Amino acid sequence: MDYHFFATVSRMKYIERWALMRSGRRENLSEHSLEVAMIAHALCLIGNERFSRHLNAEKAALAGLYHDVSEIITGDMPTPVKYGNDRIHDSYKEVEAQAVTRLLKQLPDDLRPHYETILRETPETEEEVYMYGLVKAADKLSALIKCMEEKQMQNREFEIAYESTLEKVNEMAVDYPEVEVYLNEFLPSYGEALDTLLGD
Repeated sequence: MDYHFFATVSRMKYIERWALMRSGRRENLSEHSLEVAMIAHALCLIGNERFSRHLNAEKAALAGLYHDVSEIITGDMPTPVKYGNDRIHDSYKEVEAQAVTRLLKQLPDDLRPHYETILRETPETEEEVYMYGLVKAADKLSALIKCMEEKQMQNREFEIAYESTLEKVNEMAVDYPEVEVYLNEFLPSYGEALDTLLGD
């Protein structure tokens, strides 16, 4: 029997983000998910090293990698629509859950439980609840980085998105000091030329 899960997941590269915005450089779901995975992993390591937490950085990376996988079926719902009102948001969450169920059915029985724990948020401890919060923060940081890149290209389309996303990231930093560390120590390098980044 053929199982279509990974072939379907590979289609993340066809899902474009920021559909309502005029982008200087298009961003697809695959790129975004990789960036979220890397940032989520880093945030957990920062939490463990700087704040004596016991976070599973590898699980956070996997959660980040698959966090928007349902959009292969649903498409990328623009934020103003998704959060337009509670009814739309709740309905979309239900559609996302149905999409995840459909994806999980594309796996053989012995692998399905492993991916279910990744594709569905199922925190069992306070540390896992915190970890998923960092994954959400990584998602916002990735969006902020995109806005910064567009602003650097003099794309005024992203000015308001930049301000509102930065505000949300700063709000998250109040509850997650790891985000503050990332903002201070890592974010300033984004947008620098490669020679600057690699220079001694």
